[in-house]
Amino acid sequence: MPVPKQDEKREVTILLVEDDPGHALLIEKNLRRAKVTNQITVVTDGQAALDYLSSENDKTKDDHLLPILVLLDLNIPVLDGYQVLTHMKADERTKHIPVVILTTTDDPREITKCYELGCNVYVTKPVDYGQFSEAIHKLGLFISIVAIPNQS
Repeated sequence: MPVPKQDEKREVTILLVEDDPGHALLIEKNLRRAKVTNQITVVTDGQAALDYLSSENDKTKDDHLLPILVLLDLNIPVLDGYQVLTHMKADERTKHIPVVILTTTDDPREITKCYELGCNVYVTKPVDYGQFSEAIHKLGLFISIVAIPNQS
């Protein structure tokens, strides 16, 4: 696969790992509201996230670009967010992808554990709809200004 030149732009994807369809829709809506235009791919469990990232069984593997960012819920089926994060950070291909934890868990021990495992940002999802929408909108504004290393 040819390496893009420094000034060459290419489409990058945000991988959203969220099992609640309402939360996924709200997250995408508020990222769009914050002018995030990247493609957002949604998977609903941890194994699907790792399968997407590894794309070992994907027939379009050559066309498959790793995401620029992973938005990861901790409380997901099959493999939980901790397991996904651990696998990502142990894999040479995915260890540099920034991971934002988006979860309802606000236990300080869980927050510490996620940072120790290699997450880049930890965001607690507010229970209130308005606060949740606003938190994701602010996350979108943050995402739009963050510089992320080029994949080569």
